[in-house]
Amino acid sequence: MKPEVVFENEQLVAFNKPSGLLSIPDRFDTQKANLLKLAESRYGKLFVVHRIDRDTSGLIVFAKDEETHRYMSSLFLSRNIDKYYLALVQGNPAQPDGSIRKGIMPHPTLKGKMVVNARGKEARTDYEVLQNFAGYSLVKLQIFTGRTHQIRVHMHDLGYPVVCDPLYGKGSPVYLSEIKKKFKLSINELEEQPILQRLALHAFEVHFKDAGGHDIHIQAPLSKDMQATVRQLEKWSK
Repeated sequence: MKPEVVFENEQLVAFNKPSGLLSIPDRFDTQKANLLKLAESRYGKLFVVHRIDRDTSGLIVFAKDEETHRYMSSLFLSRNIDKYYLALVQGNPAQPDGSIRKGIMPHPTLKGKMVVNARGKEARTDYEVLQNFAGYSLVKLQIFTGRTHQIRVHMHDLGYPVVCDPLYGKGSPVYLSEIKKKFKLSINELEEQPILQRLALHAFEVHFKDAGGHDIHIQAPLSKDMQATVRQLEKWSK
């Protein structure tokens, strides 16, 4: 598992993290594979600026020195950084764009799960539908707060959960037979393999000004499994 470097300068290095890889060491098992450990084996000491969930793929930025780490941490804390995600969601949102502003808090009985609640912490997610397919949509999202599972919770509350989400959606894989009319197994296959079987959420882009006032714009290309799924949806949803 070799994460791709998508940006590097003297102060920062950014990776395109695969789904299933931890961002930083696990609290209880520090030997588990994680992006920070892999990155430091190549770059030496790095500083954690932010993180994304293990099952989310996409962009993570690390600072190379303490001064840059302090500056970047202040950007995230003061929300002076633009953060965008791409998600494949179930269904076709009634409105092509919108802003979800609903508080989020831990589920009262289910550990590790979050819920929308007026008493929860402030949370805002803006969304824009990029493409509609039969039963699915590709959505671009901007988050203005960093609550646990924020996009997943907000899209579930809207009625369009992220595909393959085991906590807030069906959790079931995507099969080509669900998309392609007159689907047939190839002669060498005993059973159909899913074309997507992980959370369809990708940290796509960040935009901010560095300490010198220069615009920094970093993107992490959509992961290959999500790209392949979108191509199949484009092909067979006409």
